[in-house]
Amino acid sequence: MAKSAPVPGRPRSRDAAGLPAVTPERIIDAALELTARHGVETWTLRQLAGAVDAYPAVIYHHVGDRDTVVTAVVDRVIAMYELPPAELDWRDWWRQFLTNLRGVFMRYPGVARRVALLGPSVKAAAPTVDRAMRTLMRAGFDADEAAMVCRMLVSQACLFISLEDDQRKTSEVKAQISKVWGTPPADPDLSGLATLNESVHERLADPDKSEEYFAELFYYAVDRALDGVQMRLREIERP
Repeated sequence: MAKSAPVPGRPRSRDAAGLPAVTPERIIDAALELTARHGVETWTLRQLAGAVDAYPAVIYHHVGDRDTVVTAVVDRVIAMYELPPAELDWRDWWRQFLTNLRGVFMRYPGVARRVALLGPSVKAAAPTVDRAMRTLMRAGFDADEAAMVCRMLVSQACLFISLEDDQRKTSEVKAQISKVWGTPPADPDLSGLATLNESVHERLADPDKSEEYFAELFYYAVDRALDGVQMRLREIERP
């Protein structure tokens, strides 16, 4: 079969066109940027190909299918957060770690949900898992229970971050919550519900309190989970 003739005036190579070479690193950089703007589950391979001025087949050639690219993006995000010093007390270590994790994951919507559902790759998470496990075993857990605690704390943190990701997508969410939960109940005997409604309405009506709500909810959940872990350690320590 004869090859099609080159189009007159069109450069025959990326170099001649003044375009940078397509590399795995550049593809992941572009996917990371798309994730920051649109969320990890929203962008398409066609958008990614457009971001690097290439055909989708080039993405497949250099990195793989979309899921492979997403895994690489998640690995890159995981490499961004800082691990607390190993010598910290277990509780201080975990609160600081989950704080650092939230700060990074919030910049890349959808990553927290993926980590909660599928976990990170072993290669990317190895330093984190190693230090987290050693911190818990040093505190008094055996290996099996330390693994359960590790998974529980990370999953809970990721789920709360995912909730925040979803609710930040649209300004209509707060209005819907305020409409549903900010209205006093018709039944005067529901005093507990009336108190909650008043609290929700007051918070959503104040822009400062509204902005702080998700952070407060995250840290409240983390602290109560750590309380539970601490109680479990006390049970283990009893003779």
